[in-house]
Amino acid sequence: MLIDLLPLLPLLLMGVVAGLLSGLLGIGGGLVFAPMLLLNGLPPHEALATSTVAIVPTTLGGTWSHLRQGHLAVRPCLAIGVAAAVSGVAFSRLGGLLQGWHLLALQALMYAVLALTIEPRRGAAAGAEEPPVPLPGLVAVGGLAGFAGGLLGVGGGLMMVPLMVKGLRMPLHAAIRLSTLAVLCSASAASVELLSGGRADAVMALSLGGSAAMAARWSAARLDTVSEARLVLMLRTITVALALDSGRRGLQLLLA
Repeated sequence: MLIDLLPLLPLLLMGVVAGLLSGLLGIGGGLVFAPMLLLNGLPPHEALATSTVAIVPTTLGGTWSHLRQGHLAVRPCLAIGVAAAVSGVAFSRLGGLLQGWHLLALQALMYAVLALTIEPRRGAAAGAEEPPVPLPGLVAVGGLAGFAGGLLGVGGGLMMVPLMVKGLRMPLHAAIRLSTLAVLCSASAASVELLSGGRADAVMALSLGGSAAMAARWSAARLDTVSEARLVLMLRTITVALALDSGRRGLQLLLA
């Protein structure tokens, strides 16, 4: 029994890393899951599909922690969550129409753009009352999350957080919490399509997502202890590294 579980040990450890990042940054963990699954020999379509399924338990852990702390309001959650779920279903059906290098090239482009746009808010006084969040804006952001989750196998948090902070003028910590919920909704909706179509490896997804869920719940509960400047630095560092990695893998597939 122990021998049978040994091949899953690296997946469990990477799940913990992904979960810690998910709880702190509002991402789904796909940025760790997808490269790990590719290294394990899965083809791009199956790796990205499995990544999407693993995101579900990961973000469920972080969302549960935010709900228990009372940080998620109903109307913003419905606006971004429903939009993310609908978009996730729609774009999960389009991923199979693209070649593997197309998916990786789109990932690289998305990460590169985000690396250039992530920055702390400016001009927000400490303790100042925050303006109400425009619900149509959250619907648009949720739709983009569904695109990233359903088509590219990433949760979309790296896309949503900068959009909410820079475009909707939201506090970074609040954007991270809403992003976690939206990623959960989009990945859950997309996973139904991916699992029913046999495109995802359920065993690998549960191995990654199970360990990630526990780590995400722990780190999400401690989000307020991390400064905005440090969170931005982490987001920017991750997106640059991922843009380079996705671009390299896409180029390898194109030239193969």
